Amino acid sequence: MPASLDHVTPSTPMGANLIADGATFRVWAPNALEVYALGDFNGRVKDDSSLLTRDGAGHWRGFFKGAKDRDRYIFHVEGTGSSGPKRDPFARELETPFPGDCIIRTTDFPWHETGFVTPQFHNFVIYQLHVGTFYTPNWPRKAGTFLDVARKIPHLSELGVTALQLLPIQEFQTEFSLGYNGTDYFSPEMDFAVEDADLPPYVAAVNQLLAARGLDQYAVDDLRGEMNQLKALIDLCHIHGLAVILDVVYNHAGGDFGDESLWFFDRQPTSGGKRNSLYFNGHEHAGGEVFDFGKPEVRDFLIQNARFFLEEYRVDGFRYDQVSVIDHDGWPNGWSFCQDLTSTLNHLRPGAIDHAEYWDVNPYVVKPPREGAGFDTTLTDGLRITVRDVIGNAAQPDERPLNLTDLAARLWPDGFPRQWQFVQGPENHDIVYREREQRIARLGDFNNPRSWYGRSRARVATGISLTAPGIPMLFMGQEFLEDKQWADDLKNHANLLLYWAGVESGDKQMLDHIRFTRELLALRWRQPALRGEGFRPVHVHDQNRVLAFHRWVPGEGHDVMVVVHLSTFNRFDYRIGFPGGGEWREVFNSDVYENWVNPNTTGNGGRVFADSQPMHGFDFSAPLVLPANGLLVFAR
Repeated sequence: MPASLDHVTPSTPMGANLIADGATFRVWAPNALEVYALGDFNGRVKDDSSLLTRDGAGHWRGFFKGAKDRDRYIFHVEGTGSSGPKRDPFARELETPFPGDCIIRTTDFPWHETGFVTPQFHNFVIYQLHVGTFYTPNWPRKAGTFLDVARKIPHLSELGVTALQLLPIQEFQTEFSLGYNGTDYFSPEMDFAVEDADLPPYVAAVNQLLAARGLDQYAVDDLRGEMNQLKALIDLCHIHGLAVILDVVYNHAGGDFGDESLWFFDRQPTSGGKRNSLYFNGHEHAGGEVFDFGKPEVRDFLIQNARFFLEEYRVDGFRYDQVSVIDHDGWPNGWSFCQDLTSTLNHLRPGAIDHAEYWDVNPYVVKPPREGAGFDTTLTDGLRITVRDVIGNAAQPDERPLNLTDLAARLWPDGFPRQWQFVQGPENHDIVYREREQRIARLGDFNNPRSWYGRSRARVATGISLTAPGIPMLFMGQEFLEDKQWADDLKNHANLLLYWAGVESGDKQMLDHIRFTRELLALRWRQPALRGEGFRPVHVHDQNRVLAFHRWVPGEGHDVMVVVHLSTFNRFDYRIGFPGGGEWREVFNSDVYENWVNPNTTGNGGRVFADSQPMHGFDFSAPLVLPANGLLVFAR
């Protein structure tokens, strides 16, 4: 007699879910001959009592009395092509070492209800990091973990960013990975978890963060397993005012698949081609398999995955990898899948951010679903490309003209009506990955990134990103002048780990750069124009290496002028148009942070006066002192 159908209804959720005195199981395997649920709750005996019952939609269901939290289980699938175990695609947690069993998990967690609200989109400043390499105090014994990231939350909170964007954290097959080859979408990567035996000092460290806020502390048992450790990271971020965005890969899965994965889940014959793989459409991307967006069950699997992280993990949104692949390689169903995805999540949590990566940049991605794909924001590359070009050319041994004209044109990319609809920054995980492009500090001085040339040009590059239109994004280490590329394979590239030792030992150049970044981010909060919709390039001179642009809040004012100068010498009495006459305060000068506080700062003594000499489309202008490789901000 098959497993009981007690507590099983048409709305029974997928996967293993605790209910009453046991757990329900539900899995989609439409072409399977038989599916069994084998676990600690039934002695792993494959007989009629562990056989699930198939419904008309190809779902196999059953209830097992006595199943409890942290019981292990696996599905056994009898197919027309093979027979054997399969992991639950909806498993919340997996057993180590990988590949192991699935683990039934309760959804409870001692969240701290502090009233955190996801920031409005124009208030986002994103910090992108890779969990395994961000902070690695136990390397080479172990790479970075969720709780290692948690220990750096005070640094990130004080820096002034408002959202952490984690590179993909879903379980992947290989030991090292950027995360874009995930196979188990509901289970956090087990390599990012601290083992039970090593937990006590971590619990003590994060409890210090809670004690400093007067909040209840975690018990060791609260943080057992990768699922609760990721929840603790998110909880601690929210306590410190930081949103958390997950990078999710809904265009393809794997690259590396095992026989127990969702690849050919219902065990169809592989001789029939990849279209028999159930979840995938036969197209490849980045060595993995593109999802079949024409199947309602596949669409539901991915949408349920996003809902799961929004609801159970309380994340603040998602960065969607290569939406262009969903559109192109998922044709003709990929675009409508995106519309269904964003419509569902916007209804569920309208304040959560849906951030797309789409190449080439396509403004229709952020248009409402009837016309567009419905994402809130999209990654753009115009500022990144032109800033890197300008900084690289500025580092050449001459005073050649810089293409600031192109930079000015790309500060607000075409087709976007709102400035917060695009995300920009001079570095990201793709660009500065090993053997690709250099980090900004090294672009500024390839031979000696720690020279004045490298430091000052890095300040200008970051400064442009933090004052230009768009949501700024920093890549891990950018705030402390990291000049090395990065890699996820620490065994072979441990030399590329972030230089936290310099920060922790008080390296002055690094601390000065952190101060520069922190105080410029603080200026974004004091000056609403830097988060506002008003923008106009005011003056561009490629030969003089000068760019000036105006930011304001339409209907309110709060005018701000940003002036960039990338010559290696100071300029004096350089006149630029201003949107109003009288006194303007010099509220930021990047030259102050050269050996902070720079006793030889070149600037305007804290203020300038705009007279009635018209210039650059304004009725007023002011003569300025422009520091070499400097960025100035003026406000009323």
